[in-house]
Amino acid sequence: MALIRRSPAFSYTGTALVTGASAGLGVAYAEALARKGMDLILVARTAAPMEELAARLRQETGVAVTVLPSDLTDRTARAELVTEINERGLLVDVLVNNAGFGTKGDFATLDPDRVVREIELNCVVLTDLARQFLPGMLERHRGAILNIASTAGFQPWPTMSVYGATKAYVRSLSQAMWSETRGTGVRVLSVCPGATDTEWMAKTGAPDMLPNRRAPRQVVESTFRALDRDQPEVVDGVVNWITGHVATLAPTRVKLPIARMYAKE
Repeated sequence: MALIRRSPAFSYTGTALVTGASAGLGVAYAEALARKGMDLILVARTAAPMEELAARLRQETGVAVTVLPSDLTDRTARAELVTEINERGLLVDVLVNNAGFGTKGDFATLDPDRVVREIELNCVVLTDLARQFLPGMLERHRGAILNIASTAGFQPWPTMSVYGATKAYVRSLSQAMWSETRGTGVRVLSVCPGATDTEWMAKTGAPDMLPNRRAPRQVVESTFRALDRDQPEVVDGVVNWITGHVATLAPTRVKLPIARMYAKE
């Protein structure tokens, strides 16, 4: 009988770039990676919360933390960010593509500018940064890209249509990247949280939606377990895993009303 070959645990060495690092899951990932001894590059639009986080993590863990405020949806600013990282001689060994937001409401009523920014941040920025930093990881034969998707990407989500569509894109891209990088020393993981206790809900315009939420710490722990196993994807929480995968099997006419009702909770 053939033995099952297990992947070695991931080595958390070098520098991690975390986007959306001013709040929520971005802060949780930054804290956890710093505790594992990784230096950090923190990126978000707002500098002050990141500076506070950086000062605390330097004191608590002794790691080096670089704060680079940037509006990632601005293509020029994004290019300047990559240039600055390279000019500082920083090598990105782990990329946490966490920045993103959602918008609640029927598609016809959504602010057109916000829709474009949502797609830009959730899809274009994530893709661009992964493409910028993956070649260096492949050359060094080590590294990881963590793309934060969502259980919303398992099925169309009425009243959260754009968000669900962007996260379906993230899942598809990440799984293809995982296949393409097999055996290179680089790992790619699609992370699919369900409702999580962060400021994200308030920013959608529906702060009371989905009250049964997981803690950011739980999402991060699920991520690291899956990364150690070199999984292509992880869904945080047993209930989220069940509902997500059941949704992929249910007929469209059945799952759409359920998804719409779920969004109203």
